[in-house]
Amino acid sequence: MAKDNQDGIWKSGKGKGRHTTKGRQLEDAALGDIRALLGDRPRRRDLLIEFLHLVQDAHGHLSAAHLRALAEEMRLSQAEVYEVATFYAHFDVVKEGETPPPALTIRVCDSLSCELAGAQALKAALEQGLDPAEVRVLRAPCMGRCDTAPVLEIGHHHIDHATPAKVQAAIAAGDIHAHLPDYQTLAAYCADGGYAVLERLRADGDWQAVQELVLASGLRGLGGAGFPSGRKWGFVRGNPGPRYLAVNGDEGEPGTFKDRYYLERTPHVFLEGMLIAAWAIEAETCFIYMRDEYPAVLALLRREIAALEAAGIVSPGYIDLRRGAGAYICGEESAMIESIEGKRGIPRHRPPFVAEVGLFGRPTLVHNVETLLWVARICREGPEILNGVEKNGRKGLRSYSVSGRVAQPGIYVLPAGSTIMDIIAAAGGMAAGHLFKAYQPGGPSSGLLPASLDDVPLDFDTLQPHDTFIGSAAVVVLSQQDRARDAALNMLRFFEDESCGQCTPCRVGCQKAVQLMQAPEWDRALLGDLCTAMADASICGLGQSAPNPIRLVMRHFSDEI
Repeated sequence: MAKDNQDGIWKSGKGKGRHTTKGRQLEDAALGDIRALLGDRPRRRDLLIEFLHLVQDAHGHLSAAHLRALAEEMRLSQAEVYEVATFYAHFDVVKEGETPPPALTIRVCDSLSCELAGAQALKAALEQGLDPAEVRVLRAPCMGRCDTAPVLEIGHHHIDHATPAKVQAAIAAGDIHAHLPDYQTLAAYCADGGYAVLERLRADGDWQAVQELVLASGLRGLGGAGFPSGRKWGFVRGNPGPRYLAVNGDEGEPGTFKDRYYLERTPHVFLEGMLIAAWAIEAETCFIYMRDEYPAVLALLRREIAALEAAGIVSPGYIDLRRGAGAYICGEESAMIESIEGKRGIPRHRPPFVAEVGLFGRPTLVHNVETLLWVARICREGPEILNGVEKNGRKGLRSYSVSGRVAQPGIYVLPAGSTIMDIIAAAGGMAAGHLFKAYQPGGPSSGLLPASLDDVPLDFDTLQPHDTFIGSAAVVVLSQQDRARDAALNMLRFFEDESCGQCTPCRVGCQKAVQLMQAPEWDRALLGDLCTAMADASICGLGQSAPNPIRLVMRHFSDEI
Protein backbone atom coordinates (compact mmCIF):
# COMPACT_ATOMS: atom_id res chain seq x y z
CA MET A 1 0.00 0.00 0.00
CA ALA A 2 2.81 2.40 0.88
CA LYS A 3 4.37 1.79 -2.54
CA ASP A 4 1.03 2.45 -4.27
CA ASN A 5 0.67 5.77 -2.43
CA GLN A 6 4.22 6.67 -3.29
CA ASP A 7 3.60 5.95 -6.96
CA GLY A 8 0.20 7.69 -6.93
CA ILE A 9 0.96 10.96 -8.71
CA TRP A 10 4.56 10.48 -9.73
CA LYS A 11 4.01 7.59 -12.13
CA SER A 12 7.19 6.02 -13.42
CA GLY A 13 5.90 4.84 -16.79
CA LYS A 14 7.12 6.51 -19.97
CA GLY A 15 5.02 9.57 -20.79
CA LYS A 16 2.95 9.22 -17.66
CA GLY A 17 5.01 11.19 -15.20
CA ARG A 18 4.80 14.88 -14.28
CA HIS A 19 7.98 16.82 -13.54
CA THR A 20 6.31 19.81 -11.88
CA THR A 21 3.60 20.45 -9.35
CA LYS A 22 0.11 21.35 -10.51
CA GLY A 23 -0.74 24.90 -11.52
CA ARG A 24 1.05 27.81 -13.16
CA GLN A 25 4.81 27.43 -12.95
CA LEU A 26 7.18 30.06 -11.62
CA GLU A 27 9.35 31.68 -14.29
CA ASP A 28 12.83 32.81 -13.27
CA ALA A 29 12.75 35.87 -15.56
CA ALA A 30 9.44 37.07 -14.13
CA LEU A 31 10.65 36.54 -10.58
CA GLY A 32 13.74 38.58 -11.40
CA ASP A 33 11.53 41.38 -12.73
CA ILE A 34 9.45 41.41 -9.57
CA ARG A 35 12.45 41.42 -7.25
CA ALA A 36 14.02 44.28 -9.20
CA LEU A 37 10.80 46.33 -9.00
CA LEU A 38 10.24 45.69 -5.31
CA GLY A 39 13.87 46.30 -4.37
CA ASP A 40 14.36 46.42 -0.60
CA ARG A 41 10.72 47.22 0.18
CA PRO A 42 9.23 45.03 2.90
CA ARG A 43 7.09 42.21 1.51
CA ARG A 44 4.11 43.09 3.70
CA ARG A 45 0.63 41.87 2.79
CA ASP A 46 -0.85 45.37 2.96
CA LEU A 47 1.51 46.58 0.21
CA LEU A 48 0.05 44.24 -2.44
CA ILE A 49 -1.85 46.98 -4.30
CA GLU A 50 1.20 49.26 -4.24
CA PHE A 51 3.26 46.43 -5.76
CA LEU A 52 0.60 45.76 -8.41
CA HIS A 53 0.90 49.43 -9.37
CA LEU A 54 4.66 49.05 -9.72
CA VAL A 55 4.22 46.16 -12.14
CA GLN A 56 1.41 47.85 -14.09
CA ASP A 57 3.41 51.08 -14.43
CA ALA A 58 6.56 49.27 -15.52
CA HIS A 59 5.04 46.85 -18.04
CA GLY A 60 1.68 48.41 -18.97
CA HIS A 61 -0.23 45.35 -17.76
CA LEU A 62 -0.12 42.47 -15.26
CA SER A 63 0.97 39.28 -16.97
CA ALA A 64 0.13 35.88 -15.56
CA ALA A 65 3.84 35.21 -15.11
CA HIS A 66 4.34 38.39 -13.09
CA LEU A 67 1.31 37.69 -10.92
CA ARG A 68 2.68 34.21 -10.25
CA ALA A 69 6.06 35.65 -9.34
CA LEU A 70 4.53 38.34 -7.11
CA ALA A 71 2.55 35.69 -5.26
CA GLU A 72 5.75 33.71 -4.74
CA GLU A 73 7.70 36.74 -3.53
CA MET A 74 4.98 37.81 -1.08
CA ARG A 75 4.18 34.27 0.08
CA LEU A 76 0.55 34.64 -0.99
CA SER A 77 -1.70 32.31 -2.95
CA GLN A 78 -2.06 33.05 -6.65
CA ALA A 79 -5.84 33.21 -6.15
CA GLU A 80 -5.45 35.98 -3.57
CA VAL A 81 -3.22 38.09 -5.82
CA TYR A 82 -5.48 37.50 -8.82
CA GLU A 83 -8.70 38.42 -7.05
CA VAL A 84 -7.21 41.72 -5.85
CA ALA A 85 -5.76 42.56 -9.27
CA THR A 86 -9.04 41.89 -11.07
CA PHE A 87 -11.15 43.83 -8.56
CA TYR A 88 -9.70 47.23 -9.51
CA ALA A 89 -10.40 48.92 -12.86
CA HIS A 90 -6.90 50.34 -13.35
CA PHE A 91 -5.15 46.97 -13.43
CA ASP A 92 -4.99 45.05 -16.72
CA VAL A 93 -4.57 41.33 -16.11
CA VAL A 94 -3.32 39.44 -19.18
CA LYS A 95 -3.34 35.64 -19.21
CA GLU A 96 -1.18 33.37 -21.33
CA GLY A 97 -2.06 33.66 -25.00
CA GLU A 98 -3.89 36.96 -24.58
CA THR A 99 -2.78 40.16 -26.29
CA PRO A 100 -1.63 42.90 -23.90
CA PRO A 101 -3.36 46.28 -24.18
CA PRO A 102 -1.74 48.97 -26.35
CA ALA A 103 0.94 51.14 -24.80
CA LEU A 104 -1.42 54.11 -24.59
CA THR A 105 -4.86 54.20 -22.95
CA ILE A 106 -7.40 57.00 -23.15
CA ARG A 107 -10.14 57.03 -20.52
CA VAL A 108 -13.15 59.18 -21.44
CA CYS A 109 -15.31 60.23 -18.51
CA ASP A 110 -18.97 59.44 -19.10
CA SER A 111 -20.48 60.55 -15.80
CA LEU A 112 -23.41 62.98 -15.83
CA SER A 113 -21.61 66.32 -16.28
CA CYS A 114 -19.40 64.95 -19.05
CA GLU A 115 -22.30 63.20 -20.75
CA LEU A 116 -24.20 66.50 -20.80
CA ALA A 117 -21.10 68.05 -22.43
CA GLY A 118 -20.91 65.45 -25.23
CA ALA A 119 -18.73 62.66 -23.84
CA GLN A 120 -20.40 59.95 -25.92
CA ALA A 121 -19.76 61.80 -29.19
CA LEU A 122 -16.18 62.47 -28.10
CA LYS A 123 -15.56 58.79 -27.35
CA ALA A 124 -17.06 57.72 -30.69
CA ALA A 125 -14.89 60.22 -32.58
CA LEU A 126 -11.75 58.98 -30.83
CA GLU A 127 -12.58 55.35 -31.56
CA GLN A 128 -13.05 56.15 -35.25
CA GLY A 129 -9.98 58.38 -35.55
CA LEU A 130 -7.35 56.39 -33.66
CA ASP A 131 -5.66 53.08 -34.42
CA PRO A 132 -6.93 50.58 -31.82
CA ALA A 133 -3.65 48.69 -32.07
CA GLU A 134 -1.83 51.80 -30.84
CA VAL A 135 -4.37 53.49 -28.56
CA ARG A 136 -7.08 51.98 -26.39
CA VAL A 137 -10.19 54.10 -25.76
CA LEU A 138 -12.24 53.25 -22.67
CA ARG A 139 -15.23 54.75 -20.91
CA ALA A 140 -14.46 55.72 -17.34
CA PRO A 141 -16.33 57.04 -14.30
CA CYS A 142 -15.99 60.54 -12.86
CA MET A 143 -12.45 61.95 -12.81
CA GLY A 144 -13.22 64.82 -10.45
CA ARG A 145 -12.97 67.51 -13.13
CA CYS A 146 -16.67 68.12 -13.78
CA ASP A 147 -16.12 71.88 -14.07
CA THR A 148 -14.16 71.36 -17.31
CA ALA A 149 -16.34 68.71 -18.98
CA PRO A 150 -15.91 66.78 -21.18
CA VAL A 151 -12.73 65.37 -19.70
CA LEU A 152 -10.45 62.49 -20.59
CA GLU A 153 -7.19 61.07 -19.30
CA ILE A 154 -4.48 60.11 -21.79
CA GLY A 155 -1.86 58.15 -19.93
CA HIS A 156 -1.80 60.22 -16.72
CA HIS A 157 -2.47 63.56 -18.40
CA HIS A 158 -5.94 65.02 -18.06
CA ILE A 159 -7.31 67.05 -20.97
CA ASP A 160 -10.02 69.51 -19.98
CA HIS A 161 -12.73 70.55 -22.45
CA ALA A 162 -11.41 67.65 -24.49
CA THR A 163 -11.61 67.43 -28.28
CA PRO A 164 -10.12 64.94 -30.78
CA ALA A 165 -7.73 67.68 -31.93
CA LYS A 166 -6.38 68.17 -28.39
CA VAL A 167 -5.88 64.41 -28.10
CA GLN A 168 -3.99 64.20 -31.40
CA ALA A 169 -1.76 67.09 -30.29
CA ALA A 170 -1.01 65.41 -26.96
CA ILE A 171 -0.12 62.12 -28.67
CA ALA A 172 2.14 63.87 -31.16
CA ALA A 173 3.94 65.71 -28.37
CA GLY A 174 4.16 62.66 -26.09
CA ASP A 175 2.28 64.67 -23.48
CA ILE A 176 0.92 61.80 -21.44
CA HIS A 177 2.18 62.57 -17.95
CA ALA A 178 0.54 64.42 -15.08
CA HIS A 179 0.95 68.19 -14.95
CA LEU A 180 1.65 69.54 -11.47
CA PRO A 181 -0.34 72.70 -10.72
CA ASP A 182 1.01 75.80 -9.02
CA TYR A 183 0.42 75.27 -5.32
CA GLN A 184 1.51 76.58 -1.92
CA THR A 185 4.71 74.76 -0.96
CA LEU A 186 5.87 74.00 2.58
CA ALA A 187 8.17 77.04 2.62
CA ALA A 188 5.38 79.37 1.51
CA TYR A 189 2.93 77.88 3.99
CA CYS A 190 5.35 78.19 6.91
CA ALA A 191 6.11 81.79 5.93
CA ASP A 192 2.38 82.44 6.31
CA GLY A 193 2.29 80.98 9.83
CA GLY A 194 1.67 77.41 8.84
CA TYR A 195 2.31 74.59 11.36
CA ALA A 196 2.61 77.09 14.24
CA VAL A 197 -0.65 75.76 15.71
CA LEU A 198 0.54 72.16 15.40
CA GLU A 199 3.84 73.04 17.07
CA ARG A 200 2.07 74.78 19.95
CA LEU A 201 -0.36 71.88 20.46
CA ARG A 202 2.42 69.33 20.45
CA ALA A 203 4.25 71.36 23.10
CA ASP A 204 1.47 71.86 25.65
CA GLY A 205 -1.92 71.41 23.99
CA ASP A 206 -5.03 69.84 25.49
CA TRP A 207 -6.66 67.53 22.96
CA GLN A 208 -10.05 67.77 24.67
CA ALA A 209 -9.99 71.56 24.39
CA VAL A 210 -9.28 71.25 20.67
CA GLN A 211 -12.08 68.71 20.34
CA GLU A 212 -14.48 71.15 22.01
CA LEU A 213 -13.30 73.87 19.63
CA VAL A 214 -14.11 71.68 16.62
CA LEU A 215 -17.49 70.70 18.08
CA ALA A 216 -18.32 74.35 18.82
CA SER A 217 -17.68 75.25 15.19
CA GLY A 218 -20.41 72.84 14.08
CA LEU A 219 -18.06 71.04 11.67
CA ARG A 220 -19.55 67.82 10.35
CA GLY A 221 -17.99 65.16 8.13
CA LEU A 222 -17.78 66.47 4.58
CA GLY A 223 -17.36 63.13 2.85
CA GLY A 224 -21.14 62.83 2.84
CA ALA A 225 -22.20 61.24 6.14
CA GLY A 226 -22.24 64.49 8.14
CA PHE A 227 -21.26 63.03 11.52
CA PRO A 228 -20.00 65.69 14.01
CA SER A 229 -16.26 65.67 13.36
CA GLY A 230 -14.87 66.31 16.83
CA ARG A 231 -17.01 63.62 18.42
CA LYS A 232 -15.15 60.93 16.49
CA TRP A 233 -11.93 61.86 18.29
CA GLY A 234 -13.27 60.87 21.70
CA PHE A 235 -14.58 57.56 20.39
CA VAL A 236 -11.20 56.60 18.94
CA ARG A 237 -9.14 58.01 21.80
CA GLY A 238 -11.25 56.01 24.25
CA ASN A 239 -9.98 52.73 22.79
CA PRO A 240 -6.53 51.37 23.67
CA GLY A 241 -3.71 51.94 21.19
CA PRO A 242 -2.05 51.64 18.86
CA ARG A 243 -4.43 53.87 16.90
CA TYR A 244 -4.38 55.02 13.29
CA LEU A 245 -5.75 57.90 11.25
CA ALA A 246 -6.98 57.21 7.72
CA VAL A 247 -7.76 60.01 5.27
CA ASN A 248 -10.46 59.25 2.74
CA GLY A 249 -9.22 60.92 -0.44
CA ASP A 250 -11.17 58.61 -2.75
CA GLU A 251 -13.39 61.39 -4.09
CA GLY A 252 -15.27 59.25 -6.59
CA GLU A 253 -18.84 60.59 -6.30
CA PRO A 254 -19.72 61.89 -9.79
CA GLY A 255 -20.02 65.66 -9.71
CA THR A 256 -17.60 66.06 -6.78
CA PHE A 257 -14.24 67.77 -7.16
CA LYS A 258 -13.81 69.90 -4.04
CA ASP A 259 -11.02 67.82 -2.47
CA ARG A 260 -8.95 67.98 -5.65
CA TYR A 261 -9.55 71.72 -5.86
CA TYR A 262 -8.09 72.29 -2.38
CA LEU A 263 -5.26 69.76 -2.65
CA GLU A 264 -4.02 71.27 -5.91
CA ARG A 265 -3.83 74.70 -4.28
CA THR A 266 -3.21 74.51 -0.53
CA PRO A 267 -2.18 70.95 0.38
CA HIS A 268 -0.52 71.96 3.65
CA VAL A 269 -3.73 73.34 5.13
CA PHE A 270 -5.10 69.81 4.83
CA LEU A 271 -1.85 68.21 6.01
CA GLU A 272 -1.70 70.38 9.15
CA GLY A 273 -5.34 69.56 9.92
CA MET A 274 -4.53 65.87 9.51
CA LEU A 275 -1.53 66.12 11.87
CA ILE A 276 -3.64 67.98 14.46
CA ALA A 277 -6.27 65.21 14.38
CA ALA A 278 -3.51 62.58 14.56
CA TRP A 279 -2.01 64.36 17.58
CA ALA A 280 -5.43 64.45 19.26
CA ILE A 281 -5.90 60.68 19.09
CA GLU A 282 -2.19 59.82 19.44
CA ALA A 283 -2.14 58.08 16.07
CA GLU A 284 0.80 55.81 15.39
CA THR A 285 0.58 56.38 11.61
CA CYS A 286 -1.45 58.54 9.21
CA PHE A 287 -2.63 56.80 6.05
CA ILE A 288 -3.74 58.93 3.11
CA TYR A 289 -5.80 56.98 0.59
CA MET A 290 -5.81 59.00 -2.64
CA ARG A 291 -7.67 57.99 -5.78
CA ASP A 292 -5.58 56.99 -8.80
CA GLU A 293 -7.56 59.43 -10.96
CA TYR A 294 -5.63 62.26 -9.25
CA PRO A 295 -2.04 61.63 -10.44
CA ALA A 296 -1.00 65.28 -10.02
CA VAL A 297 -2.24 65.29 -6.42
CA LEU A 298 -0.38 62.05 -5.72
CA ALA A 299 2.83 63.55 -7.12
CA LEU A 300 2.63 66.79 -5.17
CA LEU A 301 1.70 64.97 -1.93
CA ARG A 302 4.75 62.71 -2.31
CA ARG A 303 6.90 65.82 -2.74
CA GLU A 304 5.41 67.72 0.21
CA ILE A 305 5.40 64.73 2.58
CA ALA A 306 9.12 64.33 1.84
CA ALA A 307 9.53 68.05 2.61
CA LEU A 308 7.75 67.59 5.96
CA GLU A 309 10.10 64.73 6.80
CA ALA A 310 13.17 66.73 5.79
CA ALA A 311 11.99 69.64 7.96
CA GLY A 312 11.53 67.37 10.97
CA ILE A 313 7.81 68.11 11.25
CA VAL A 314 7.05 64.40 10.93
CA SER A 315 9.30 61.38 11.23
CA PRO A 316 10.01 59.32 8.10
CA GLY A 317 7.14 56.94 7.39
CA TYR A 318 4.70 58.61 9.76
CA ILE A 319 2.55 59.64 6.78
CA ASP A 320 1.86 56.65 4.53
CA LEU A 321 0.45 57.68 1.13
CA ARG A 322 -1.56 54.95 -0.57
CA ARG A 323 -2.73 54.95 -4.17
CA GLY A 324 -6.20 53.74 -5.09
CA ALA A 325 -6.74 51.74 -8.26
CA GLY A 326 -10.09 52.77 -9.69
CA ALA A 327 -12.89 51.60 -7.39
CA TYR A 328 -15.66 53.99 -6.31
CA ILE A 329 -16.70 51.65 -3.52
CA CYS A 330 -13.45 52.47 -1.69
CA GLY A 331 -14.99 55.81 -0.78
CA GLU A 332 -16.94 53.82 1.81
CA GLU A 333 -14.72 53.92 4.89
CA SER A 334 -14.54 50.22 5.67
CA ALA A 335 -13.94 49.36 2.00
CA MET A 336 -11.14 51.95 1.98
CA ILE A 337 -9.61 50.27 5.02
CA GLU A 338 -9.76 46.89 3.28
CA SER A 339 -7.97 48.44 0.30
CA ILE A 340 -5.26 50.01 2.46
CA GLU A 341 -4.71 46.52 3.86
CA GLY A 342 -4.05 45.35 0.30
CA LYS A 343 -7.35 43.56 -0.25
CA ARG A 344 -10.41 43.94 -2.43
CA GLY A 345 -12.36 47.06 -1.45
CA ILE A 346 -15.41 45.29 -0.06
CA PRO A 347 -17.39 47.02 2.73
CA ARG A 348 -17.36 45.34 6.10
CA HIS A 349 -20.39 44.33 8.10
CA ARG A 350 -20.89 46.62 11.08
CA PRO A 351 -20.68 46.61 14.07
CA PRO A 352 -17.87 46.68 15.03
CA PHE A 353 -17.25 50.20 13.72
CA VAL A 354 -13.87 51.38 12.49
CA ALA A 355 -13.40 53.66 15.53
CA GLU A 356 -13.02 50.43 17.49
CA VAL A 357 -11.83 47.88 14.90
CA GLY A 358 -10.37 49.58 11.87
CA LEU A 359 -7.02 49.34 10.12
CA PHE A 360 -5.20 46.14 11.04
CA GLY A 361 -7.84 45.54 13.70
CA ARG A 362 -6.95 48.71 15.61
CA PRO A 363 -9.01 51.83 16.49
CA THR A 364 -9.01 54.14 13.46
CA LEU A 365 -10.12 57.72 12.93
CA VAL A 366 -11.40 58.29 9.38
CA HIS A 367 -11.77 61.81 8.00
CA ASN A 368 -12.41 63.34 4.59
CA VAL A 369 -9.84 65.69 3.02
CA GLU A 370 -11.99 68.83 3.24
CA THR A 371 -12.97 68.03 6.84
CA LEU A 372 -9.31 68.12 7.88
CA LEU A 373 -8.75 71.34 5.96
CA TRP A 374 -11.44 72.97 8.09
CA VAL A 375 -9.91 71.49 11.26
CA ALA A 376 -6.71 73.41 10.52
CA ARG A 377 -8.60 76.61 9.80
CA ILE A 378 -10.75 76.31 12.93
CA CYS A 379 -7.67 75.82 15.11
CA ARG A 380 -5.98 78.78 13.46
CA GLU A 381 -8.88 81.22 13.00
CA GLY A 382 -11.38 80.10 15.63
CA PRO A 383 -14.75 78.33 15.43
CA GLU A 384 -16.39 81.57 14.29
CA ILE A 385 -15.13 80.90 10.78
CA LEU A 386 -18.01 78.41 10.55
CA ASN A 387 -20.50 79.08 13.33
CA GLY A 388 -20.38 82.80 12.68
CA VAL A 389 -22.04 82.35 9.27
CA GLU A 390 -25.81 81.90 9.15
CA LYS A 391 -28.37 81.73 6.34
CA ASN A 392 -31.90 80.39 6.27
CA GLY A 393 -31.48 79.15 9.82
CA ARG A 394 -28.39 77.09 8.96
CA LYS A 395 -24.88 77.76 10.25
CA GLY A 396 -21.55 77.20 8.55
CA LEU A 397 -20.04 77.14 5.08
CA ARG A 398 -20.21 74.52 2.35
CA SER A 399 -17.95 73.89 -0.63
CA TYR A 400 -20.40 73.26 -3.47
CA SER A 401 -19.02 71.48 -6.56
CA VAL A 402 -21.18 72.99 -9.31
CA SER A 403 -21.33 71.68 -12.88
CA GLY A 404 -23.78 71.02 -15.67
CA ARG A 405 -25.81 73.71 -17.42
CA VAL A 406 -24.41 76.74 -15.58
CA ALA A 407 -22.34 79.56 -17.06
CA GLN A 408 -19.31 79.15 -14.80
CA PRO A 409 -18.90 75.65 -13.28
CA GLY A 410 -16.53 75.44 -10.33
CA ILE A 411 -16.16 75.34 -6.54
CA TYR A 412 -18.23 77.89 -4.65
CA VAL A 413 -17.86 78.34 -0.88
CA LEU A 414 -21.27 79.62 0.25
CA PRO A 415 -23.31 79.69 3.45
CA ALA A 416 -24.65 76.25 4.29
CA GLY A 417 -28.24 77.46 3.99
CA SER A 418 -27.88 78.39 0.33
CA THR A 419 -30.60 77.28 -2.07
CA ILE A 420 -30.12 76.01 -5.60
CA MET A 421 -30.97 79.50 -6.87
CA ASP A 422 -28.17 80.97 -4.74
CA ILE A 423 -25.77 78.38 -6.14
CA ILE A 424 -26.79 78.96 -9.76
CA ALA A 425 -26.41 82.71 -9.24
CA ALA A 426 -22.90 82.22 -7.79
CA ALA A 427 -22.04 80.14 -10.88
CA GLY A 428 -22.96 83.01 -13.20
CA GLY A 429 -26.52 81.90 -13.83
CA MET A 430 -27.65 79.35 -16.36
CA ALA A 431 -25.56 78.79 -19.49
CA ALA A 432 -26.71 80.64 -22.58
CA GLY A 433 -29.80 79.09 -24.13
CA HIS A 434 -30.61 76.92 -21.11
CA LEU A 435 -33.56 77.14 -18.71
CA PHE A 436 -33.40 75.60 -15.25
CA LYS A 437 -35.27 72.28 -15.09
CA ALA A 438 -33.77 70.01 -12.41
CA TYR A 439 -30.74 69.48 -10.21
CA GLN A 440 -28.73 66.82 -8.46
CA PRO A 441 -28.13 68.14 -4.92
CA GLY A 442 -25.40 65.78 -3.71
CA GLY A 443 -24.09 63.31 -6.26
CA PRO A 444 -26.00 60.51 -8.04
CA SER A 445 -26.85 58.93 -4.68
CA SER A 446 -29.09 61.92 -3.99
CA GLY A 447 -31.12 61.58 -7.21
CA LEU A 448 -32.81 64.54 -8.92
CA LEU A 449 -35.05 67.33 -7.67
CA PRO A 450 -37.24 69.54 -9.89
CA ALA A 451 -36.73 73.27 -10.38
CA SER A 452 -39.93 73.87 -8.39
CA LEU A 453 -38.04 72.89 -5.22
CA ASP A 454 -35.79 75.91 -5.52
CA ASP A 455 -36.19 77.27 -1.98
CA VAL A 456 -34.79 74.31 -0.01
CA PRO A 457 -31.51 75.05 1.85
CA LEU A 458 -28.88 72.61 0.60
CA ASP A 459 -27.38 71.41 3.86
CA PHE A 460 -27.38 68.46 6.22
CA ASP A 461 -30.84 67.46 7.48
CA THR A 462 -32.78 69.90 5.24
CA LEU A 463 -33.28 67.57 2.27
CA GLN A 464 -34.46 64.47 4.14
CA PRO A 465 -38.14 65.58 4.00
CA HIS A 466 -37.78 65.37 0.23
CA ASP A 467 -36.23 61.85 0.46
CA THR A 468 -32.75 62.97 -0.54
CA PHE A 469 -29.61 64.42 1.09
CA ILE A 470 -26.73 66.81 0.52
CA GLY A 471 -23.99 64.14 0.51
CA SER A 472 -20.76 65.62 -0.78
CA ALA A 473 -22.54 68.73 -2.13
CA ALA A 474 -22.00 67.70 -5.76
CA VAL A 475 -24.54 69.90 -7.56
CA VAL A 476 -25.27 69.15 -11.23
CA VAL A 477 -27.78 71.44 -12.94
CA LEU A 478 -30.02 70.24 -15.79
CA SER A 479 -31.95 72.31 -18.29
CA GLN A 480 -34.95 72.00 -20.60
CA GLN A 481 -32.61 70.37 -23.13
CA ASP A 482 -32.09 67.36 -20.84
CA ARG A 483 -34.30 64.45 -19.87
CA ALA A 484 -34.43 63.51 -16.21
CA ARG A 485 -34.93 59.83 -17.10
CA ASP A 486 -31.71 59.85 -19.15
CA ALA A 487 -29.83 61.43 -16.23
CA ALA A 488 -31.18 58.77 -13.87
CA LEU A 489 -30.12 56.02 -16.27
CA ASN A 490 -26.62 57.51 -16.36
CA MET A 491 -26.52 57.36 -12.56
CA LEU A 492 -27.70 53.74 -12.38
CA ARG A 493 -25.19 52.66 -15.02
CA PHE A 494 -22.52 54.16 -12.80
CA PHE A 495 -23.77 52.20 -9.79
CA GLU A 496 -24.00 49.03 -11.90
CA ASP A 497 -20.33 49.38 -12.87
CA GLU A 498 -19.15 50.31 -9.39
CA SER A 499 -21.03 47.81 -7.24
CA CYS A 500 -18.47 45.67 -5.43
CA GLY A 501 -20.66 42.62 -6.03
CA GLN A 502 -20.63 41.43 -2.43
CA CYS A 503 -24.39 41.52 -1.90
CA THR A 504 -27.05 40.33 -4.32
CA PRO A 505 -29.58 43.17 -3.82
CA CYS A 506 -27.03 45.72 -5.04
CA ARG A 507 -25.20 43.63 -7.63
CA VAL A 508 -28.29 42.23 -9.34
CA GLY A 509 -30.56 45.15 -8.44
CA CYS A 510 -28.47 47.75 -10.26
CA GLN A 511 -28.24 45.51 -13.32
CA LYS A 512 -32.00 44.89 -13.40
CA ALA A 513 -32.73 48.58 -12.85
CA VAL A 514 -30.62 49.56 -15.86
CA GLN A 515 -32.49 47.04 -18.01
CA LEU A 516 -35.91 48.24 -16.84
CA MET A 517 -35.04 51.93 -17.21
CA GLN A 518 -34.22 51.50 -20.90
CA ALA A 519 -37.81 50.52 -21.71
CA PRO A 520 -39.87 53.22 -23.49
CA GLU A 521 -42.31 53.12 -20.58
CA TRP A 522 -41.12 52.31 -17.07
CA ASP A 523 -42.78 49.51 -15.12
CA ARG A 524 -43.39 51.56 -11.99
CA ALA A 525 -44.64 48.73 -9.81
CA LEU A 526 -41.69 46.48 -10.60
CA LEU A 527 -39.16 49.30 -10.25
CA GLY A 528 -40.76 50.27 -6.94
CA ASP A 529 -40.40 46.74 -5.59
CA LEU A 530 -36.82 46.60 -6.81
CA CYS A 531 -35.98 49.90 -5.11
CA THR A 532 -37.44 48.67 -1.83
CA ALA A 533 -35.43 45.43 -1.94
CA MET A 534 -32.20 47.27 -2.73
CA ALA A 535 -32.67 49.92 -0.05
CA ASP A 536 -33.67 47.45 2.65
CA ALA A 537 -31.24 44.61 2.00
CA SER A 538 -27.99 46.09 0.62
CA ILE A 539 -24.96 45.99 2.91
CA CYS A 540 -23.64 49.52 2.35
CA GLY A 541 -24.70 52.96 1.20
CA LEU A 542 -24.14 52.27 -2.50
CA GLY A 543 -26.99 49.80 -2.84
CA GLN A 544 -29.11 51.55 -0.23
CA SER A 545 -29.04 54.90 -2.04
CA ALA A 546 -28.85 53.72 -5.67
CA PRO A 547 -32.70 53.64 -5.93
CA ASN A 548 -32.96 57.39 -5.19
CA PRO A 549 -32.63 58.53 -8.83
CA ILE A 550 -35.38 56.08 -9.85
CA ARG A 551 -37.78 57.05 -7.08
CA LEU A 552 -37.37 60.79 -7.53
CA VAL A 553 -37.77 60.66 -11.31
CA MET A 554 -40.96 58.63 -10.90
CA ARG A 555 -42.22 61.19 -8.39
CA HIS A 556 -41.24 64.48 -10.03
CA PHE A 557 -40.86 63.68 -13.75
CA SER A 558 -43.59 61.12 -14.35
CA ASP A 559 -44.39 62.68 -17.73
CA GLU A 560 -41.05 61.38 -19.05
CA ILE A 561 -41.54 57.73 -18.10
